[in-house]
Amino acid sequence: MKLGILQCDDVRASLHADFGNYAAMFETLFQHVDSALELHFYRVIDGQFPQHVDECDAYICSGSKWSVNDDDLWIRQLEDFTRLLYDAKKGLVGICFGHQIIAKALGGQVEKSPRGWGVGIAHADVLVEHSWMQPKQDNIALVVCHQDQVCKLPVGAQVLLSNDFCRYSMFQVDEHFLGLQGHPEFTSKYSAALMEQRRDIIPAETINIAMDSLGSSYSYQADYKLIAKWMLTFLRQTMVTRFSART
Repeated sequence: MKLGILQCDDVRASLHADFGNYAAMFETLFQHVDSALELHFYRVIDGQFPQHVDECDAYICSGSKWSVNDDDLWIRQLEDFTRLLYDAKKGLVGICFGHQIIAKALGGQVEKSPRGWGVGIAHADVLVEHSWMQPKQDNIALVVCHQDQVCKLPVGAQVLLSNDFCRYSMFQVDEHFLGLQGHPEFTSKYSAALMEQRRDIIPAETINIAMDSLGSSYSYQADYKLIAKWMLTFLRQTMVTRFSART
C-alpha cells in the first residue's frame, strides 16, 4: 500500500536528535506492523499537497501545534483537500489535529476543552467493534497531547472510543474516514520530553499527573502497535470497498 502522510507540523528542533521528525516517527511506527508499506510525505504545513487524490492509496493526517480554527491558508487548504478525499471515498485517518480537521471539514465543531490540557497516557473504552479492529481489545491506551477537542461530530459519525475527558476519542464517518485523538506515533519518552518543553503553557499539576501516567522511567507501553494495525487494516478495507464500487 502506498500511504500518504499529510504532515501538519515539525517536531521541535531541540528534540530531533533523540526522536527525529514526524517522518521518522511514522516510519518507526509502521515498521512494527508492515515493513513493506510505502510512505510518502506531504508537507501540507508548507502548502505541499498531492496533485490528485489518487497519488496514494490512502492517507493519514498528522497532529499539529496549530488549531484547526486558526485562519492560516494551509489549514483552509487542508479542509478543502479533506473534503475532496471524502467525496472521492478515499481512505483517511486523522490523528489529533487530523482527527479534528476531519470533524470541522465535514460540518462538526472543535473547541478548546474547558478541562484544559490532555497529556500523558489516556485510556479510552471501545464502544463499538468493527471487523478491522483486530485483534480485539476493550480498552485502548495512547499518548495524548491536546487542548482542542471535537465538541460536535459530523452528521452520521459513529463514536468508537470514548473516555470522561475526551468523549469522541475515536470516530468513524462512513466507510472511509477515521478520526483518532491519541498519538500512536508518540512514545512515552517523547511525551515526557515534550511536556518538559511546554512547562510554560501547561499547568505543573497537570504535567505531574501526566508524568505519573507514563510509568517508571517513562516505560509505559501504550497500544501503539495495535492501533497501527487497526489503522492499516481500516485503510486497506477502504481500498477494497472503493475498488468494488467502481467495478
